Amino acid sequence: MKFKKLKLFTDKLESELKFYSEILGFEILEQNTNFFSVKIGWSELLFERSEKEYKYHYCFLIPTNKLDEALEWMGKRIEIIDIEDGRKIQKFESWNADSFYFYDASGNIVEFIVRYDLNNNDYHDFDVSKVLGVNEMGIPTSNIIKTNAQLQVELETEYWKGDIERFGTNGSQEGIFLLPNYNVKNLWFPTSIKIKPEPFEAIIENREKEYHIIFKDEKIKIDCTKNCS
Repeated sequence: MKFKKLKLFTDKLESELKFYSEILGFEILEQNTNFFSVKIGWSELLFERSEKEYKYHYCFLIPTNKLDEALEWMGKRIEIIDIEDGRKIQKFESWNADSFYFYDASGNIVEFIVRYDLNNNDYHDFDVSKVLGVNEMGIPTSNIIKTNAQLQVELETEYWKGDIERFGTNGSQEGIFLLPNYNVKNLWFPTSIKIKPEPFEAIIENREKEYHIIFKDEKIKIDCTKNCS
């Protein structure tokens, strides 16, 4: 599974544009007064203007040998979230992955992650061109079993790892939906930001098919748009 496009909503559109295009240096694909999009590896990340504030958690995949270099590179441009006592890197042993976190201009929790099982090393100096794509997106839910079942049937993805009562995952290591039960797990790690089912849209590629996903009011609408037969 891959995120080909992810659309989020922000009340700080101009600040997000500066953050992604000037501070981090991602290529702008489109922009007008109401939205902009940037190229992030195989993904397109789009922000659309809203009147309301939203808080998301999403994640970018980087090559397996670039965590320390990416941390140093990003640390020169923005503040990295301190997990505890100056530690910036979180190890996920059951996922065979490591990551670090930062806030974007809207205060969303963003993550850079390496997944060692993918073995996707890169041997050039790190910059934003080495970011491989959007890797994770949160779908907060009050019923992980029900949400996962819909994704399995309509998106043809699989449950990956986690706790079906508290925090599950659906997808593959190239692209994963995070499924926290916000009635049980109420904060996005490693912050004090409350987990809420905020609206977003995405275009997902899976099993050579393409799907358009709309998540709104804790409901998921999935339509196959390419190679559906």
